[in-house]
Amino acid sequence: MLEFYLDRHAGVPTYLQLVQQVAHALRVGALHPGDRLPTVKEASAQLAINPNTVLKAYRELERSGLVEAHPGRGTFVRAGVAAPAVPDHPVLRDELVAWVARARTAGLTADDVLALVTRAVRAGYPDRTEVA
Repeated sequence: MLEFYLDRHAGVPTYLQLVQQVAHALRVGALHPGDRLPTVKEASAQLAINPNTVLKAYRELERSGLVEAHPGRGTFVRAGVAAPAVPDHPVLRDELVAWVARARTAGLTADDVLALVTRAVRAGYPDRTEVA
């Protein structure tokens, strides 16, 4: 089951972080059609946030067609959601994990690493406008 996390320094609203995490999990194949998201109660307790924040995220995911709520049963990834958009690249993933470990050993923070990766993606994909 998906486990949410929050970056309280990201400058991104909490509900939007949850939406982005579900979309990301779908993109990389960590979530599949039919998978259940954590209940509102589970997610709000785990993250120590207001249940209304989780509800707002789940409503946004529903509006975007990624999930559907089944009262009394939970919120599930929609059956019609496409397969992962990012194929598994174990060699690239392992290299990236090793690089992140080296960056951490070198004293870089998670924010430093994200800034470097964002800069590299922008340089490698100059025609893309949606990179943060």
